[in-house]
Amino acid sequence: MNDLIEARQRMIENLSRISEFWGYSRAMGGLYAALYLSPGPLSLDELIPIVGVTKGAISTNIRALEQLGMVHRHLRTGDRKDYYEADTDFWKMVKTVLERRQKPEFDKALNGVSSTLEQVRSRSHSQSDSDLARFYEQRLAAMERFFHTLDGIVATLLRVEKLRSDGLKALLPRRAKRKKGQVERP
Repeated sequence: MNDLIEARQRMIENLSRISEFWGYSRAMGGLYAALYLSPGPLSLDELIPIVGVTKGAISTNIRALEQLGMVHRHLRTGDRKDYYEADTDFWKMVKTVLERRQKPEFDKALNGVSSTLEQVRSRSHSQSDSDLARFYEQRLAAMERFFHTLDGIVATLLRVEKLRSDGLKALLPRRAKRKKGQVERP
């Protein structure tokens, strides 16, 4: 296996793991990696041997990637096949994932914590349960404050239209260059 094919396969495996970590299928990450490292659009048939999944899995996951705006379909005159190319605007992709998936789930979790806290606060508790009720209230209130802060951070990220990755990089502390094979730590 030549070095570039090996590098592509490592990238496919890495993005597959990241995709799975975020609750998406491994195939989605692998497809995105294959398209990202492709100099031009690829068809579903071309993706099968690269990613190593069935055409059905590729078709299903490519549609999901399209809905997230992570890949775009290209048509070629005289060819009935669809070809796909990776979007390279990471900032736009992060915003889309936050808007369409993470934010709604986060809102449900925040509402659940808030309603549970309200339930604990609104009920009268027996003397034997009052200490436990105060403990619950303190813990739930702390979690609610944290979720509200996190919600504010996400809302701010979603409002920022002109700030791109270069602008974000300028806000972060500079890191020393790392040596080959060394994992960068914050």
